[in-house]
Amino acid sequence: MATKKIDLIKIVESIIKLDPKMRFAAIIDAKGNIREAIMKSGKTSLKSQKEEEHFCKQVAQRRTMRKEFDRSLGKVRYVHVEREKVTQMVVYTKRNIVYFTMEPEMAIDKKIRLITKIKKISANL
Repeated sequence: MATKKIDLIKIVESIIKLDPKMRFAAIIDAKGNIREAIMKSGKTSLKSQKEEEHFCKQVAQRRTMRKEFDRSLGKVRYVHVEREKVTQMVVYTKRNIVYFTMEPEMAIDKKIRLITKIKKISANL
């Protein structure tokens, strides 16, 4: 039985289009390799390509470290890092990681709604 190929570029494009304050979206594999990524047009990256790749490797390593506490605390629903220049969010799917950034001046309730939408968009990853 053939497995349906998921169009990753369509997924990252749909994530970027969710809100004007979105900056970047990527789908990362379990080893931290970027499978697909897109920067919103008109936005410039705050990190170099090499820094972005290194950061994504660390995101995957942190997932592995967090799994250590799944039994006692439950699975991670999402990770939210608020920085001066950018908000970073991570959502874990079954086999991949969805990493996205947005402008930091967004109300927390709006961020939570975005996370909920992104979880639905990426549910089959």
